[in-house]
Amino acid sequence: MVRLTINNKEFEVPEDITILEAAKMNGILIPNFCYLEDVHKNGSCRICSVEVEGAKTLQAACMTKVTDGMVIHTNTKKVRQARKIIYELMLSDHPKDCLSCDRNRNCEFQELGELLGITDNSYEGKMSRCYIDDNNPCIVRDLSKCVLCRRCVTICNEVQGVGILNNQNRGFSTFVGPTEGLNLDDINCSYCGQCTTVCPVDALSERDSIKDVWKMLNEEGKRVIVQTAPAVRAALGEEFGYEPGTLVTGKMASALRELGFDDIFDTNFAADLTIIEEGNELLQRLGKFVNREEVALPMITSCSPGWIKYIENRFPEQLAHLSSCKSPHMMLGALAKSYYAEKINVDPEDIYVVSIMPCTAKKYEITRKEMERDVDAVLTTRECAKMIKSAGIDFVNIPDGKFDSPFGISTGAADIFGTTGGVMEAAIRTVFEILTGKELPFDNLHVKEVMGLKSIKEGELYIEKATKEYKAFEGQTVKIAAASGLTAARILLQQIKDGVSPYHFIEIMACPGGCLSGGGQPRPTTKDVREKRMEAIYREDEGKDLRKSHENPFIVKLYEDFLGEPLGHKSHELLHTHYVKRGLYNELVK
Repeated sequence: MVRLTINNKEFEVPEDITILEAAKMNGILIPNFCYLEDVHKNGSCRICSVEVEGAKTLQAACMTKVTDGMVIHTNTKKVRQARKIIYELMLSDHPKDCLSCDRNRNCEFQELGELLGITDNSYEGKMSRCYIDDNNPCIVRDLSKCVLCRRCVTICNEVQGVGILNNQNRGFSTFVGPTEGLNLDDINCSYCGQCTTVCPVDALSERDSIKDVWKMLNEEGKRVIVQTAPAVRAALGEEFGYEPGTLVTGKMASALRELGFDDIFDTNFAADLTIIEEGNELLQRLGKFVNREEVALPMITSCSPGWIKYIENRFPEQLAHLSSCKSPHMMLGALAKSYYAEKINVDPEDIYVVSIMPCTAKKYEITRKEMERDVDAVLTTRECAKMIKSAGIDFVNIPDGKFDSPFGISTGAADIFGTTGGVMEAAIRTVFEILTGKELPFDNLHVKEVMGLKSIKEGELYIEKATKEYKAFEGQTVKIAAASGLTAARILLQQIKDGVSPYHFIEIMACPGGCLSGGGQPRPTTKDVREKRMEAIYREDEGKDLRKSHENPFIVKLYEDFLGEPLGHKSHELLHTHYVKRGLYNELVK
């Protein structure tokens, strides 16, 4: 611990922290902009400048470590004047279209101006180049709004390890983007959207699909179906003032009905279906392994499209390890246009499926040729909130509603798809019971080794006794791992490439923490927010009467009436897919 003085008050703080952290710890606000807790600090904006006695110049509070006896002033005339000049210089190179900007009233730059009391713009001059990169289906880059905070550079390079966003050129010509002026669709962007969650302004955002959805809702003869992912219900409330981790499942269903959707379905139903298909696929591969047949192990989950794009770009030679299952919302889309269309006697061409997802990469996924337009539009959680607000719906006071049959019933196993380790745990709940005939013998059915927000988690499952059909599995130990974030994914893929992977089954999610912190979730997504959303997802699971996917009676009926059997002909036709080998510039690789 060290003793220091901030604004004439003495404090004792840990010796290895910055001035900014010390001030926050003691309830003193130092305005800051480029800094992002646990993600990014490089002092590029200097808004957090403070006076330190003995220093020749103002010091960046986010970068300067505290020392014993340090005397700091955060609110002197010199400091306030410096912040004002810095902000006004930044403002001089920023568009003034706040009223029509998508981030209006939700813009960190705008909020900072209010905090600093900036009422006019003292500087005018040449503006940075205006360029909009909107050639891909997921993310829009507007360079005219970029404030060069470099948060996106840090999250793309250091957190996700994709490394496509970097500082280009120097001086006034500096901009952030891919090398050689390439667009995002020209290079190996995974479309995870983490850059959009940390951008303080509207320089990086999801591609808007709201107009397309409104158009279909107003078109006669169209049956518009909506489905919602498990992570959405644990975050949507934040857009309406609720605390992070507040479950708004019923309010969400009611609001979607008020928007005019014809059918309100739950993607969780298809998550249960995914477990049946993927679990049987895993058993099939493990069976070959036990019998010493050649098989691609470890098997890796396939429900995160950002992760799929990453492996196609970076490790195309490892595609055989992927499960062939489509992601849950694509499965539900396929069923809506086949089984459900037949059931309600509607031409599939007249059905329009909208998925509300925590993910920007899902917008890319629905454009893949091999998916055959199972889903027509994807709205992020943020876009869904905008639609509800623009329709004048009182979300806070709306009564709880329910999802519709037949795709509205799900188990707790489906809920945990929204957090890292959840798909793995859901699969194990079913696979273990199929192998042994007994329920998973863990407290509250939780596989604790794969729970939590750690980037790589591992565990093992020992099969002491198996049913007659799976007698060969007795005495076998199944080794598992769950990874979130593409940096973690790269570590596990490199092990496979080097032939040293010890695992049989791996779950990978593109975003740190899994879908609960996807690129389309409400901002900000801090560590504390992630933890609260994760707790909410597990509460939703534990509150269900049914906790295992194979116990969902509507899934059982779907196989009896339509699909036949897991991994059967109809399942492969509707619920499974294949992948494409791509290079670093999205070129196809033989």
